[in-house]
Amino acid sequence: MRMRKKRNLEKRLSGCEKNLITMKCDDLNSVTAIEKKEYFDFEKLFGNSNPVELEIGCGQGGFICETAALHPETNYIAVEKTGNVIVSGCERALRESLTNIIFVKGGAEYLPKYLPENSIDNIYLNFSCPYPKKRYENHRLTNGRFLNLYKMFLKKDGRIFQKTDNMHFFEYSISEFSKNGYALENVSLDLHNSGFEGNVMTEYEKRFSDLGQPIYRLEAFLK
Repeated sequence: MRMRKKRNLEKRLSGCEKNLITMKCDDLNSVTAIEKKEYFDFEKLFGNSNPVELEIGCGQGGFICETAALHPETNYIAVEKTGNVIVSGCERALRESLTNIIFVKGGAEYLPKYLPENSIDNIYLNFSCPYPKKRYENHRLTNGRFLNLYKMFLKKDGRIFQKTDNMHFFEYSISEFSKNGYALENVSLDLHNSGFEGNVMTEYEKRFSDLGQPIYRLEAFLK
């Protein structure tokens, strides 16, 4: 179900200028757009040289806000392409004075334009849209198209953490990671009954867990 547009959305987004960056890509062809770099200056953005982690598809920001509050020693970039969704996370971070998060409105395919090479310590893919229809396969955030983009800015010892409730998407992701030069570790078919400690739940995760659905999780890293 599509979310109803929030009232005064543009005004609310404008009020988040302290922690929100909107990608400006005149070239709608992402392949050519990322050739012209406009790298973020992390030290200028955050005021420090702390490690930087990335969540792609942050939704309403529940996971990233809680994680940032738990780890003030780490900086976070939270990406979401829908303004109607990302505004909630931006406003929460401002209310809670979470200065170690910068939200970025735009598509993941443009990230290599903005993120310097070898600059991101870890990537979080939480409950990404599975795009179940075959013709939309290249929109999946674990499709080889995206996995190769992540190699541009993920540090050599960095990790990708994926969580999903969709078994078929999880199986697809495992295959794509393996085909594109990633090794897998800590693969769980039922995260909440695995004894794993330190899990921060997303809004979707809480909903699915309450329904008794298993949560799938993995860690991927470059070989």
